Amino acid sequence: MSFSGKYQMESHDNFEFFMEAVGLPDELIQEGKDIKSISEIEETGDHFKVTVTTGTKILTNSFTIGQETELESPTGEKVNSVVTREGNKLTAILNGIEYVTELTDANTLVNTMTLSGMSYKRTSKRM
Repeated sequence: MSFSGKYQMESHDNFEFFMEAVGLPDELIQEGKDIKSISEIEETGDHFKVTVTTGTKILTNSFTIGQETELESPTGEKVNSVVTREGNKLTAILNGIEYVTELTDANTLVNTMTLSGMSYKRTSKRM
């Protein structure tokens, strides 16, 4: 399955607790907790461009599977990492946080961030 497309968040679990733990300022947590973010993914072979729009905040990362690249975390830090792919699952580790993006079916995108046993999960549907 191709990741390419636009997805709108339908639900998320553990947002406030997790974002607080990773150091996101309280005002951004309060601002972002009720906004339904939109993720746009462009997949061309092994190259990806991922743009996540949450209210007025836009986060864009471009990467090639298996190659080290600089990625921006949700807290705004720029970190070097390698994104790997296994089937319909993309994985990267930024500052100790494991990021997993998985197409669970043709229209459902699940993003999970895990740090020290705590997880945040966001489920989005293809638009």
